Amino acid sequence: RRPEPLARRDSVARVRLQGRARPSACARSHTVAGAAARLAMPAAATALPMLSPSPLLLLLLLWAAPAQAAEQGSGAEEGWAAFFSRDFYHMLILPLMLAAVVLGYLARPSTDDEIPAGFRKFQYTYIVVWALCVAADWLQGPYVYALYAAYGFESYEIAQLFVAGFGASLVFGSFVGTFTDKFGRKRCCIMYCILYIASCMTKHFKVYSILMIGRVTGGIATSMLFSCFECWMVSEHMQRHNFSGGLLGYMFGMMFQVMYLVAIASGLAGQTVADAFTFGPISPGSSFYTGGYCCPFDLAIGCLLVGIVLIMILWEENYGNQGSAEADATSGLVENIRSGVSLLMVDRRALLLGVVISSFEGSMYAFVFNWTPALRSETTKPPYGVIFALFMMACMCGASTSTLTGELAKTTHRLLATFAAGFIAFAIASQAAYRTYGENLGLSLSAFLLFEFCCGVYFPSVGVLKSEVVPEQVRGTVYNLYRVPLNTIVVSLLLSSISMATCFKLNALLLLTALVCMAGIVYASSMTSGVAGVVPKEKSGNVPYDEVPKVAEDTEMASILGRRRTNDDV
Repeated sequence: RRPEPLARRDSVARVRLQGRARPSACARSHTVAGAAARLAMPAAATALPMLSPSPLLLLLLLWAAPAQAAEQGSGAEEGWAAFFSRDFYHMLILPLMLAAVVLGYLARPSTDDEIPAGFRKFQYTYIVVWALCVAADWLQGPYVYALYAAYGFESYEIAQLFVAGFGASLVFGSFVGTFTDKFGRKRCCIMYCILYIASCMTKHFKVYSILMIGRVTGGIATSMLFSCFECWMVSEHMQRHNFSGGLLGYMFGMMFQVMYLVAIASGLAGQTVADAFTFGPISPGSSFYTGGYCCPFDLAIGCLLVGIVLIMILWEENYGNQGSAEADATSGLVENIRSGVSLLMVDRRALLLGVVISSFEGSMYAFVFNWTPALRSETTKPPYGVIFALFMMACMCGASTSTLTGELAKTTHRLLATFAAGFIAFAIASQAAYRTYGENLGLSLSAFLLFEFCCGVYFPSVGVLKSEVVPEQVRGTVYNLYRVPLNTIVVSLLLSSISMATCFKLNALLLLTALVCMAGIVYASSMTSGVAGVVPKEKSGNVPYDEVPKVAEDTEMASILGRRRTNDDV
């Protein structure tokens, strides 16, 4: 190369020195892109699913996530390559996201009903608020256990915190429907936001008692999330606007597809903010921490604050049935319980279905508690937000597969295959947990992704099966009775001192139990008339089944429409 003139060399040197103190235009553009991506992801999670459900949102995430990595590189190409090749977790993002996009597009909700005037406005008004509020729930999920562990709490102490949240959700969930109907659905949705904000704020304190209070408020808020919002939407749809039932099904389909997409976006957004700030106390010796694992909870607070404002501005208040109907439901509580127990005694399918639900969902809640420590490693720092996003991609693939195979395979056959696959997943996970951390992370992650896929297939499928097996007159009561053994399983697994490998073995045993009971349902001779909602005659006793009073609307109907769970459910 020929020598450059002295003046030119001095000019280049000045430019290079200036470049060290100030980024080049290209680097500044990627810094701006990273900041814009971090600001755009929560908004995109709410708006884009309505405009074009799957592809646009996930393509935005593909652009937004590597923008942070680009800030540390010399160009866009290096940022993309660095992000997707950082470790095997990041390498899975593109293939799983592609599968989720394709299957989600093929299974996208649609309707043949004519769209009346005002429906789109109502749809956007609800979906935007719902997306923000459910995003606050998803943002916390990957980091609850990790934050408690970072504070130095032992596993049994973390288990107690989880059980406290689960117990609060269980106790309040038993009467949240009545409370919501009387107090007002809009007010209860605002109360959900306030309670969850309080729960997120407690996460900054390295004080066990304050964290326990946060778990209780978070558990109460979770029970409200999957009841109050749905009740408000159904009432507005059917009563105030008088839209058709077909459009209600379309609304539910959009609601839960948006939920999965928001879960994926929340995982990536949570990972971005968790990596952006250093975790530590605000001063030496302080019990108040900021940065790191606390940041996703702060982002959740932002979503909830925006949600409160939108609810107050855009929503109208509505109430449930009160007066004599409520008194009749209360006076008939004992009769409803007795009728539900009698149904379980005379209908083998209903009894076996309870065992199936308790076994699968019990193993699911135990998995929620154990996946974080199972992937802990000294050599490969687990990106919990990315891992959570991968889980949600696998779950969305499962839900889409359940929709696409709805006309090709019976519900019971899908569930048989699901439980068999879940058994294999936990069998693999139990073997991987025996060995040294770092050697089997890929094997453990593969097993967990398989189980998440099974969860995606399970919830819509078991919702259909429950509607076929459990009669309408005692549905709410029987669903609550199903929770009794489920709660026993969850508390026993979380509070026991068994090893992780043993816990995964017990999960595999629970899935095998669900598989056997599902085979029993397939071949059982039911004592019902064979029509969903028709109650069989009682063989003996004072109360015929056809005179059982209709119970109040079940407050957990979200679970039969594909409801997912988070750490605050446990």
